[in-house]
Formats: sequence, structure tokens, C-alpha cells
Amino acid sequence: MEIVPVSDGRGLNRFIAFPYEHYRGDPLWVPPLRMDVRTLLSPKKNPFFEHAEAQHFVAEADGPKGLSSGRRIVGRIAAIQNDAHNREHTDKVGFYGFFECVNDQAVANALFDTAARWLKAKGFDTMRGPMSPSINDECGLLVDGFDTPPTLMMPHNPCYYVALHEAYGFAKAKDLLVYEGGGEVPERIARTATLLAKRKQITLRPLDMKRFDAEVALIKQIYNQAWERNWGFVPLSDAEIDHLAKQLKPVAVPDLVCFAYKDGRPIGFGAALPDLNVALRHNPSGRLFPGILKVLWHARRIHRARILLLGVVPEYRGTGVDALMYHWIWTHGVARGFRWGEAGWILEDNVAMNNAALRLGFRVYKTYRVYDKQL
Repeated sequence: MEIVPVSDGRGLNRFIAFPYEHYRGDPLWVPPLRMDVRTLLSPKKNPFFEHAEAQHFVAEADGPKGLSSGRRIVGRIAAIQNDAHNREHTDKVGFYGFFECVNDQAVANALFDTAARWLKAKGFDTMRGPMSPSINDECGLLVDGFDTPPTLMMPHNPCYYVALHEAYGFAKAKDLLVYEGGGEVPERIARTATLLAKRKQITLRPLDMKRFDAEVALIKQIYNQAWERNWGFVPLSDAEIDHLAKQLKPVAVPDLVCFAYKDGRPIGFGAALPDLNVALRHNPSGRLFPGILKVLWHARRIHRARILLLGVVPEYRGTGVDALMYHWIWTHGVARGFRWGEAGWILEDNVAMNNAALRLGFRVYKTYRVYDKQL
């Protein structure tokens, strides 16, 4: 077995292809479209790489009977330098992501060692992850809640990955809590939301698709204020927000995105999306053709949603604005036929947001963990 750096298009194809073989037979894994993965990894297409660098590696092993001509991939990892994170937090943290591995500690150790060496050579003193490639993308290792499929833009992994990490010496840096809820909005919550909005004179409105570019500009204005000072937070650049908005626009439902206003000033926004993973599960190859036809067919009958963003500017936190936006999204989701929803992730020590989710009747059903390893 040896670790090989990805250095050309063929190597990148093999890096992308490994999970589709690795998770074959796992009914819970949701295969992403390969073209989307390629965009995520491409410095030419993903504006994340305007302030970051990554090196991808694959673990190769001999095929049957040790024939070198039949070498196969048994694992992969990426080592990631995120300059925006280091500027924001003035630390020396490097990252790893896109980790996939057979159940073999020696293979996992070799992958982790390789990423650690690359990061240490860059001057980092800590390796953190998994982040694929950043905290604004898929991040965290699933450590609890292995019996249900992931929602849109959330990772999934076998339970033995936890043992591979802990045996290598990773320590927990932070847990990310994910909530589930569903059904009709409880009457007490609806009543409380109505009274709160009237007393605080807070108004809500949906996303206006006819003014989409202006709405994205408004999100830029709110986003970096609302999430500042959160653990691990890295501001999104204008180019990154534009890129994300372009990707999500085709699946956005205007009533599931809301803006909160106080005295005419925008003070928060929340966004939920239909759980497209319900449809993607029916395209195991992840290829655009002919698989996209199945995806489009099943996308007509999605009854699950994920609240992936919900933030309030600092001076209005703790005033109930978050609960108002939860209520808006929940009410409009039910009206559109969404019977189940996921909220999160939320940092384990974000007391206000966790309490708000609990008060609304949500319950924790999955936990993801971010790990640190000193270099």
C-alpha cells in the first residue's frame, strides 16, 4: 500500500470515483452528482480556492494475489490550507477533508500522516477536520445517528470512521448538533410568534425571485454580521456567496427563505431547501446521464426540507427573532406539503440557538464532530 498524490485529471477522476465504489451496498449513503464534486474541487470553478490551496491523495493497494497491475484505491484524503480562516482567527490551523477509507487502521494512519506532513511543511501546528473543504461546506464526522440518511449538503460515513480517528490520536474540538421535527406547527408556538412579532414590531417577508441578484446582495449584508464570532466561522467572500446562490437557485422555494426586518432595517434571514437527497439517492452512479432523469422524476415528490441557514445580527439576538423565522419556515413548509424538517447544524455550545430549537419541539437526532490533532 502506498499514498499517491493526485497530480493530473486521471488521478482526480479516481479520487472522485472512490466513494461510489466504497459505499456500494450502503442504503443510507447519497451519491452526489459527480459534476458537482468536480466543481467543488476545481480551483478554476470554486472561488474558495482564491484564498485556499489543497492537495489530494489516494491510498493504493495491490489487487488480488498481489498483482501490481491490478492496484485499487482503498482510501483518500485532502490536505487544505485555508488562508481566510487563519486571517480570521490568527492561528496556525490546517485542515483535512474528503476522508474516505476502508476499515483498516494502517491505511487510515498513512492517509492522516500524509496530510499532516503536508500541513506541517506549510507551518501549521494543528490539523482540523473533516472539512470538505471548509466549515461553509460539508464538515464534521458523523458520530451519532447512523440509522438515517443525510440531508442535502450534510456528510455521511460508516461508524468505524470514529474508531479510526480516535485510534490515530484525534481529539474532539467541537460537536455539531442536528435537529429534526415535523408535523403541524403547535398552537402555542403559533400564538407566541404572533404576539412576539406584534410586540417587537418585527416583519418577515419571503425571497423575491424576480429580484434574485438584489436578494443575494442583501444576504451578503446580513450573513457575515450574523455569524461573526462563532467558533470556526470564516466569512464568505462575495464571490463565494454568488457561487453558492447560483448553485442553490434552481432548487430554492421562495416561501422557505425569509428576511426579518425591524424599523425597515434587515436584521436576519433564514433559509430552508427541499431535501434534494431524496431524489439523488435514485442515481447511484452519480453521473449526469441518464441518471438525471431519475433525479428529476423523484424530485417532484420531496416532502423533507433542511433549514441550513438561520442568523440574526448581534444586537437582536435573544429577542426571539430566530424563533419567528423558524415559525415562518415551518408554517410555509407545512403549507407546501413538507412533513419533516431538519434544522442545523448548531454548535453544541450555542445555547441560544439550541434552546430555540428545543422550545420549538425539535430534538437532536444526529451529532457530527470536528476533530483536532496537534502536529
